[in-house]
Amino acid sequence: MTEKKGTLKLSEKIGYSLGDTASNLFFQTFIFFLLYFYTDVFGIPASAVGTIFLVGRIWDAVNDPLMGTIADRTSTKMGKFRPYLLYTALPFGILGFIMFITPDFSTQGKIIYAFVTYNLMMMVYTVINVPYSALMGVISPNSEERTVVSTFRFVAAFVGQFIVQFAVLKFVSIFGKGNENAGWQWTMALMSALAVVLWVTTFATTKERVKPVKGDKNPIKQDLADLIRNVPWILIGLATIFQLLFNVIRGGSIVYYFKYFVQDQQLTIFGQPHIFSYQSLTSSFMLIGTAMTIVGALLTSFFSRKIGKARCYWGFLGTAAIFSALFFFLKPQDVALMYLFQIIASFAVGPVSVLQWAIYTDTADYSEWKTGRRATGLIMAVSLFALKLGIALGGAILAFILDLYGFEPNVAQTATSLTGIRLVMSIYPTIAGIIGVLLMVFYPLDKEKMAIIERDLLLKRGEANTD
Repeated sequence: MTEKKGTLKLSEKIGYSLGDTASNLFFQTFIFFLLYFYTDVFGIPASAVGTIFLVGRIWDAVNDPLMGTIADRTSTKMGKFRPYLLYTALPFGILGFIMFITPDFSTQGKIIYAFVTYNLMMMVYTVINVPYSALMGVISPNSEERTVVSTFRFVAAFVGQFIVQFAVLKFVSIFGKGNENAGWQWTMALMSALAVVLWVTTFATTKERVKPVKGDKNPIKQDLADLIRNVPWILIGLATIFQLLFNVIRGGSIVYYFKYFVQDQQLTIFGQPHIFSYQSLTSSFMLIGTAMTIVGALLTSFFSRKIGKARCYWGFLGTAAIFSALFFFLKPQDVALMYLFQIIASFAVGPVSVLQWAIYTDTADYSEWKTGRRATGLIMAVSLFALKLGIALGGAILAFILDLYGFEPNVAQTATSLTGIRLVMSIYPTIAGIIGVLLMVFYPLDKEKMAIIERDLLLKRGEANTD
């Protein structure tokens, strides 16, 4: 009876979520350390690395939707999406390891090696992550249950982020013993092995319950036309880009904000003065932010049941944006307020990250309800591209703004460049966040509408598709 209502066992929710831990072992490594690895460890010029990243994002525009259409047309005894988790897990781990090998090539040879291995890894990342994201849309016909699954998923993602932020460099030091090249290779070998095990676990513990109507084979052009007319998807897709602009610009500016604006600070703890370096302040600031984001993610189901997914999404995104803007008005010695605003803003980011993917699965239901056709894989693939685009644009915009204000690394900053650093920590990400809020204010799929859609689809699919 419980499965017919769409509820899932705890083991399946946890099993599904582990796929995002596996994914983030590499995704977060790419965000925080890949540029450093290529320039400072492998010895590739920064301009060449930027070109590698840019080309990868252009290819994603084709690769992601293509994988979505392929997954939607897959039909096996194991389901549409689950087989990709099993058969791509090992290539994912192998390529993730090979990326961090440092052969003694010429500079040109290193650029070619990095270009090939990076883009191959991005392709395999798409091949496994598009079906993984789409799996959440068919794991249960119950919209609220998918929100719960999304909560588990993003808590697991933040666990992966924790591992990367606070273990990778330590492992590099331990394994390398002074040889950073060897340290990275052994560290990423460990990460790769763990990722493979987690992906296989996700495959083994999950089940696809929402199946397409028999004989329903949609032309690709029809799927694309349905997507373009899917107004709820367009709104959340655009909001995702601006949400990621908010996250990446603000997150990428933290180290600059503390290194050049806050700097080392003497703080009084339990009546005793202590000197804190900007490095320790940066690390603890990020750590408390990640911890509060997890707390917010855990409470997502409670908030979304009370006020609905869309209102929860834009309400918390707006809260994070407002408290980020307040950083512009702080002085270097206002460390306590910095941490307070970070706690509030990071807590608010938690539900936003969770609801993003749960809302995407609702837009897949809406499309099926509206058109009679379902293309979960394509919807999640193009949504993944929106996320990647937001990350790429956020990094580019951050670099452009710093350059515009005259930033130069490892020197005392001018008043103008310090203003730019304060702005990228506060006002500029807030602008992106507010645009995301305004987009989602017009999102039409509220709780009542989704209840109607869910009821109608259950009747249409019949008992055979809700077991």
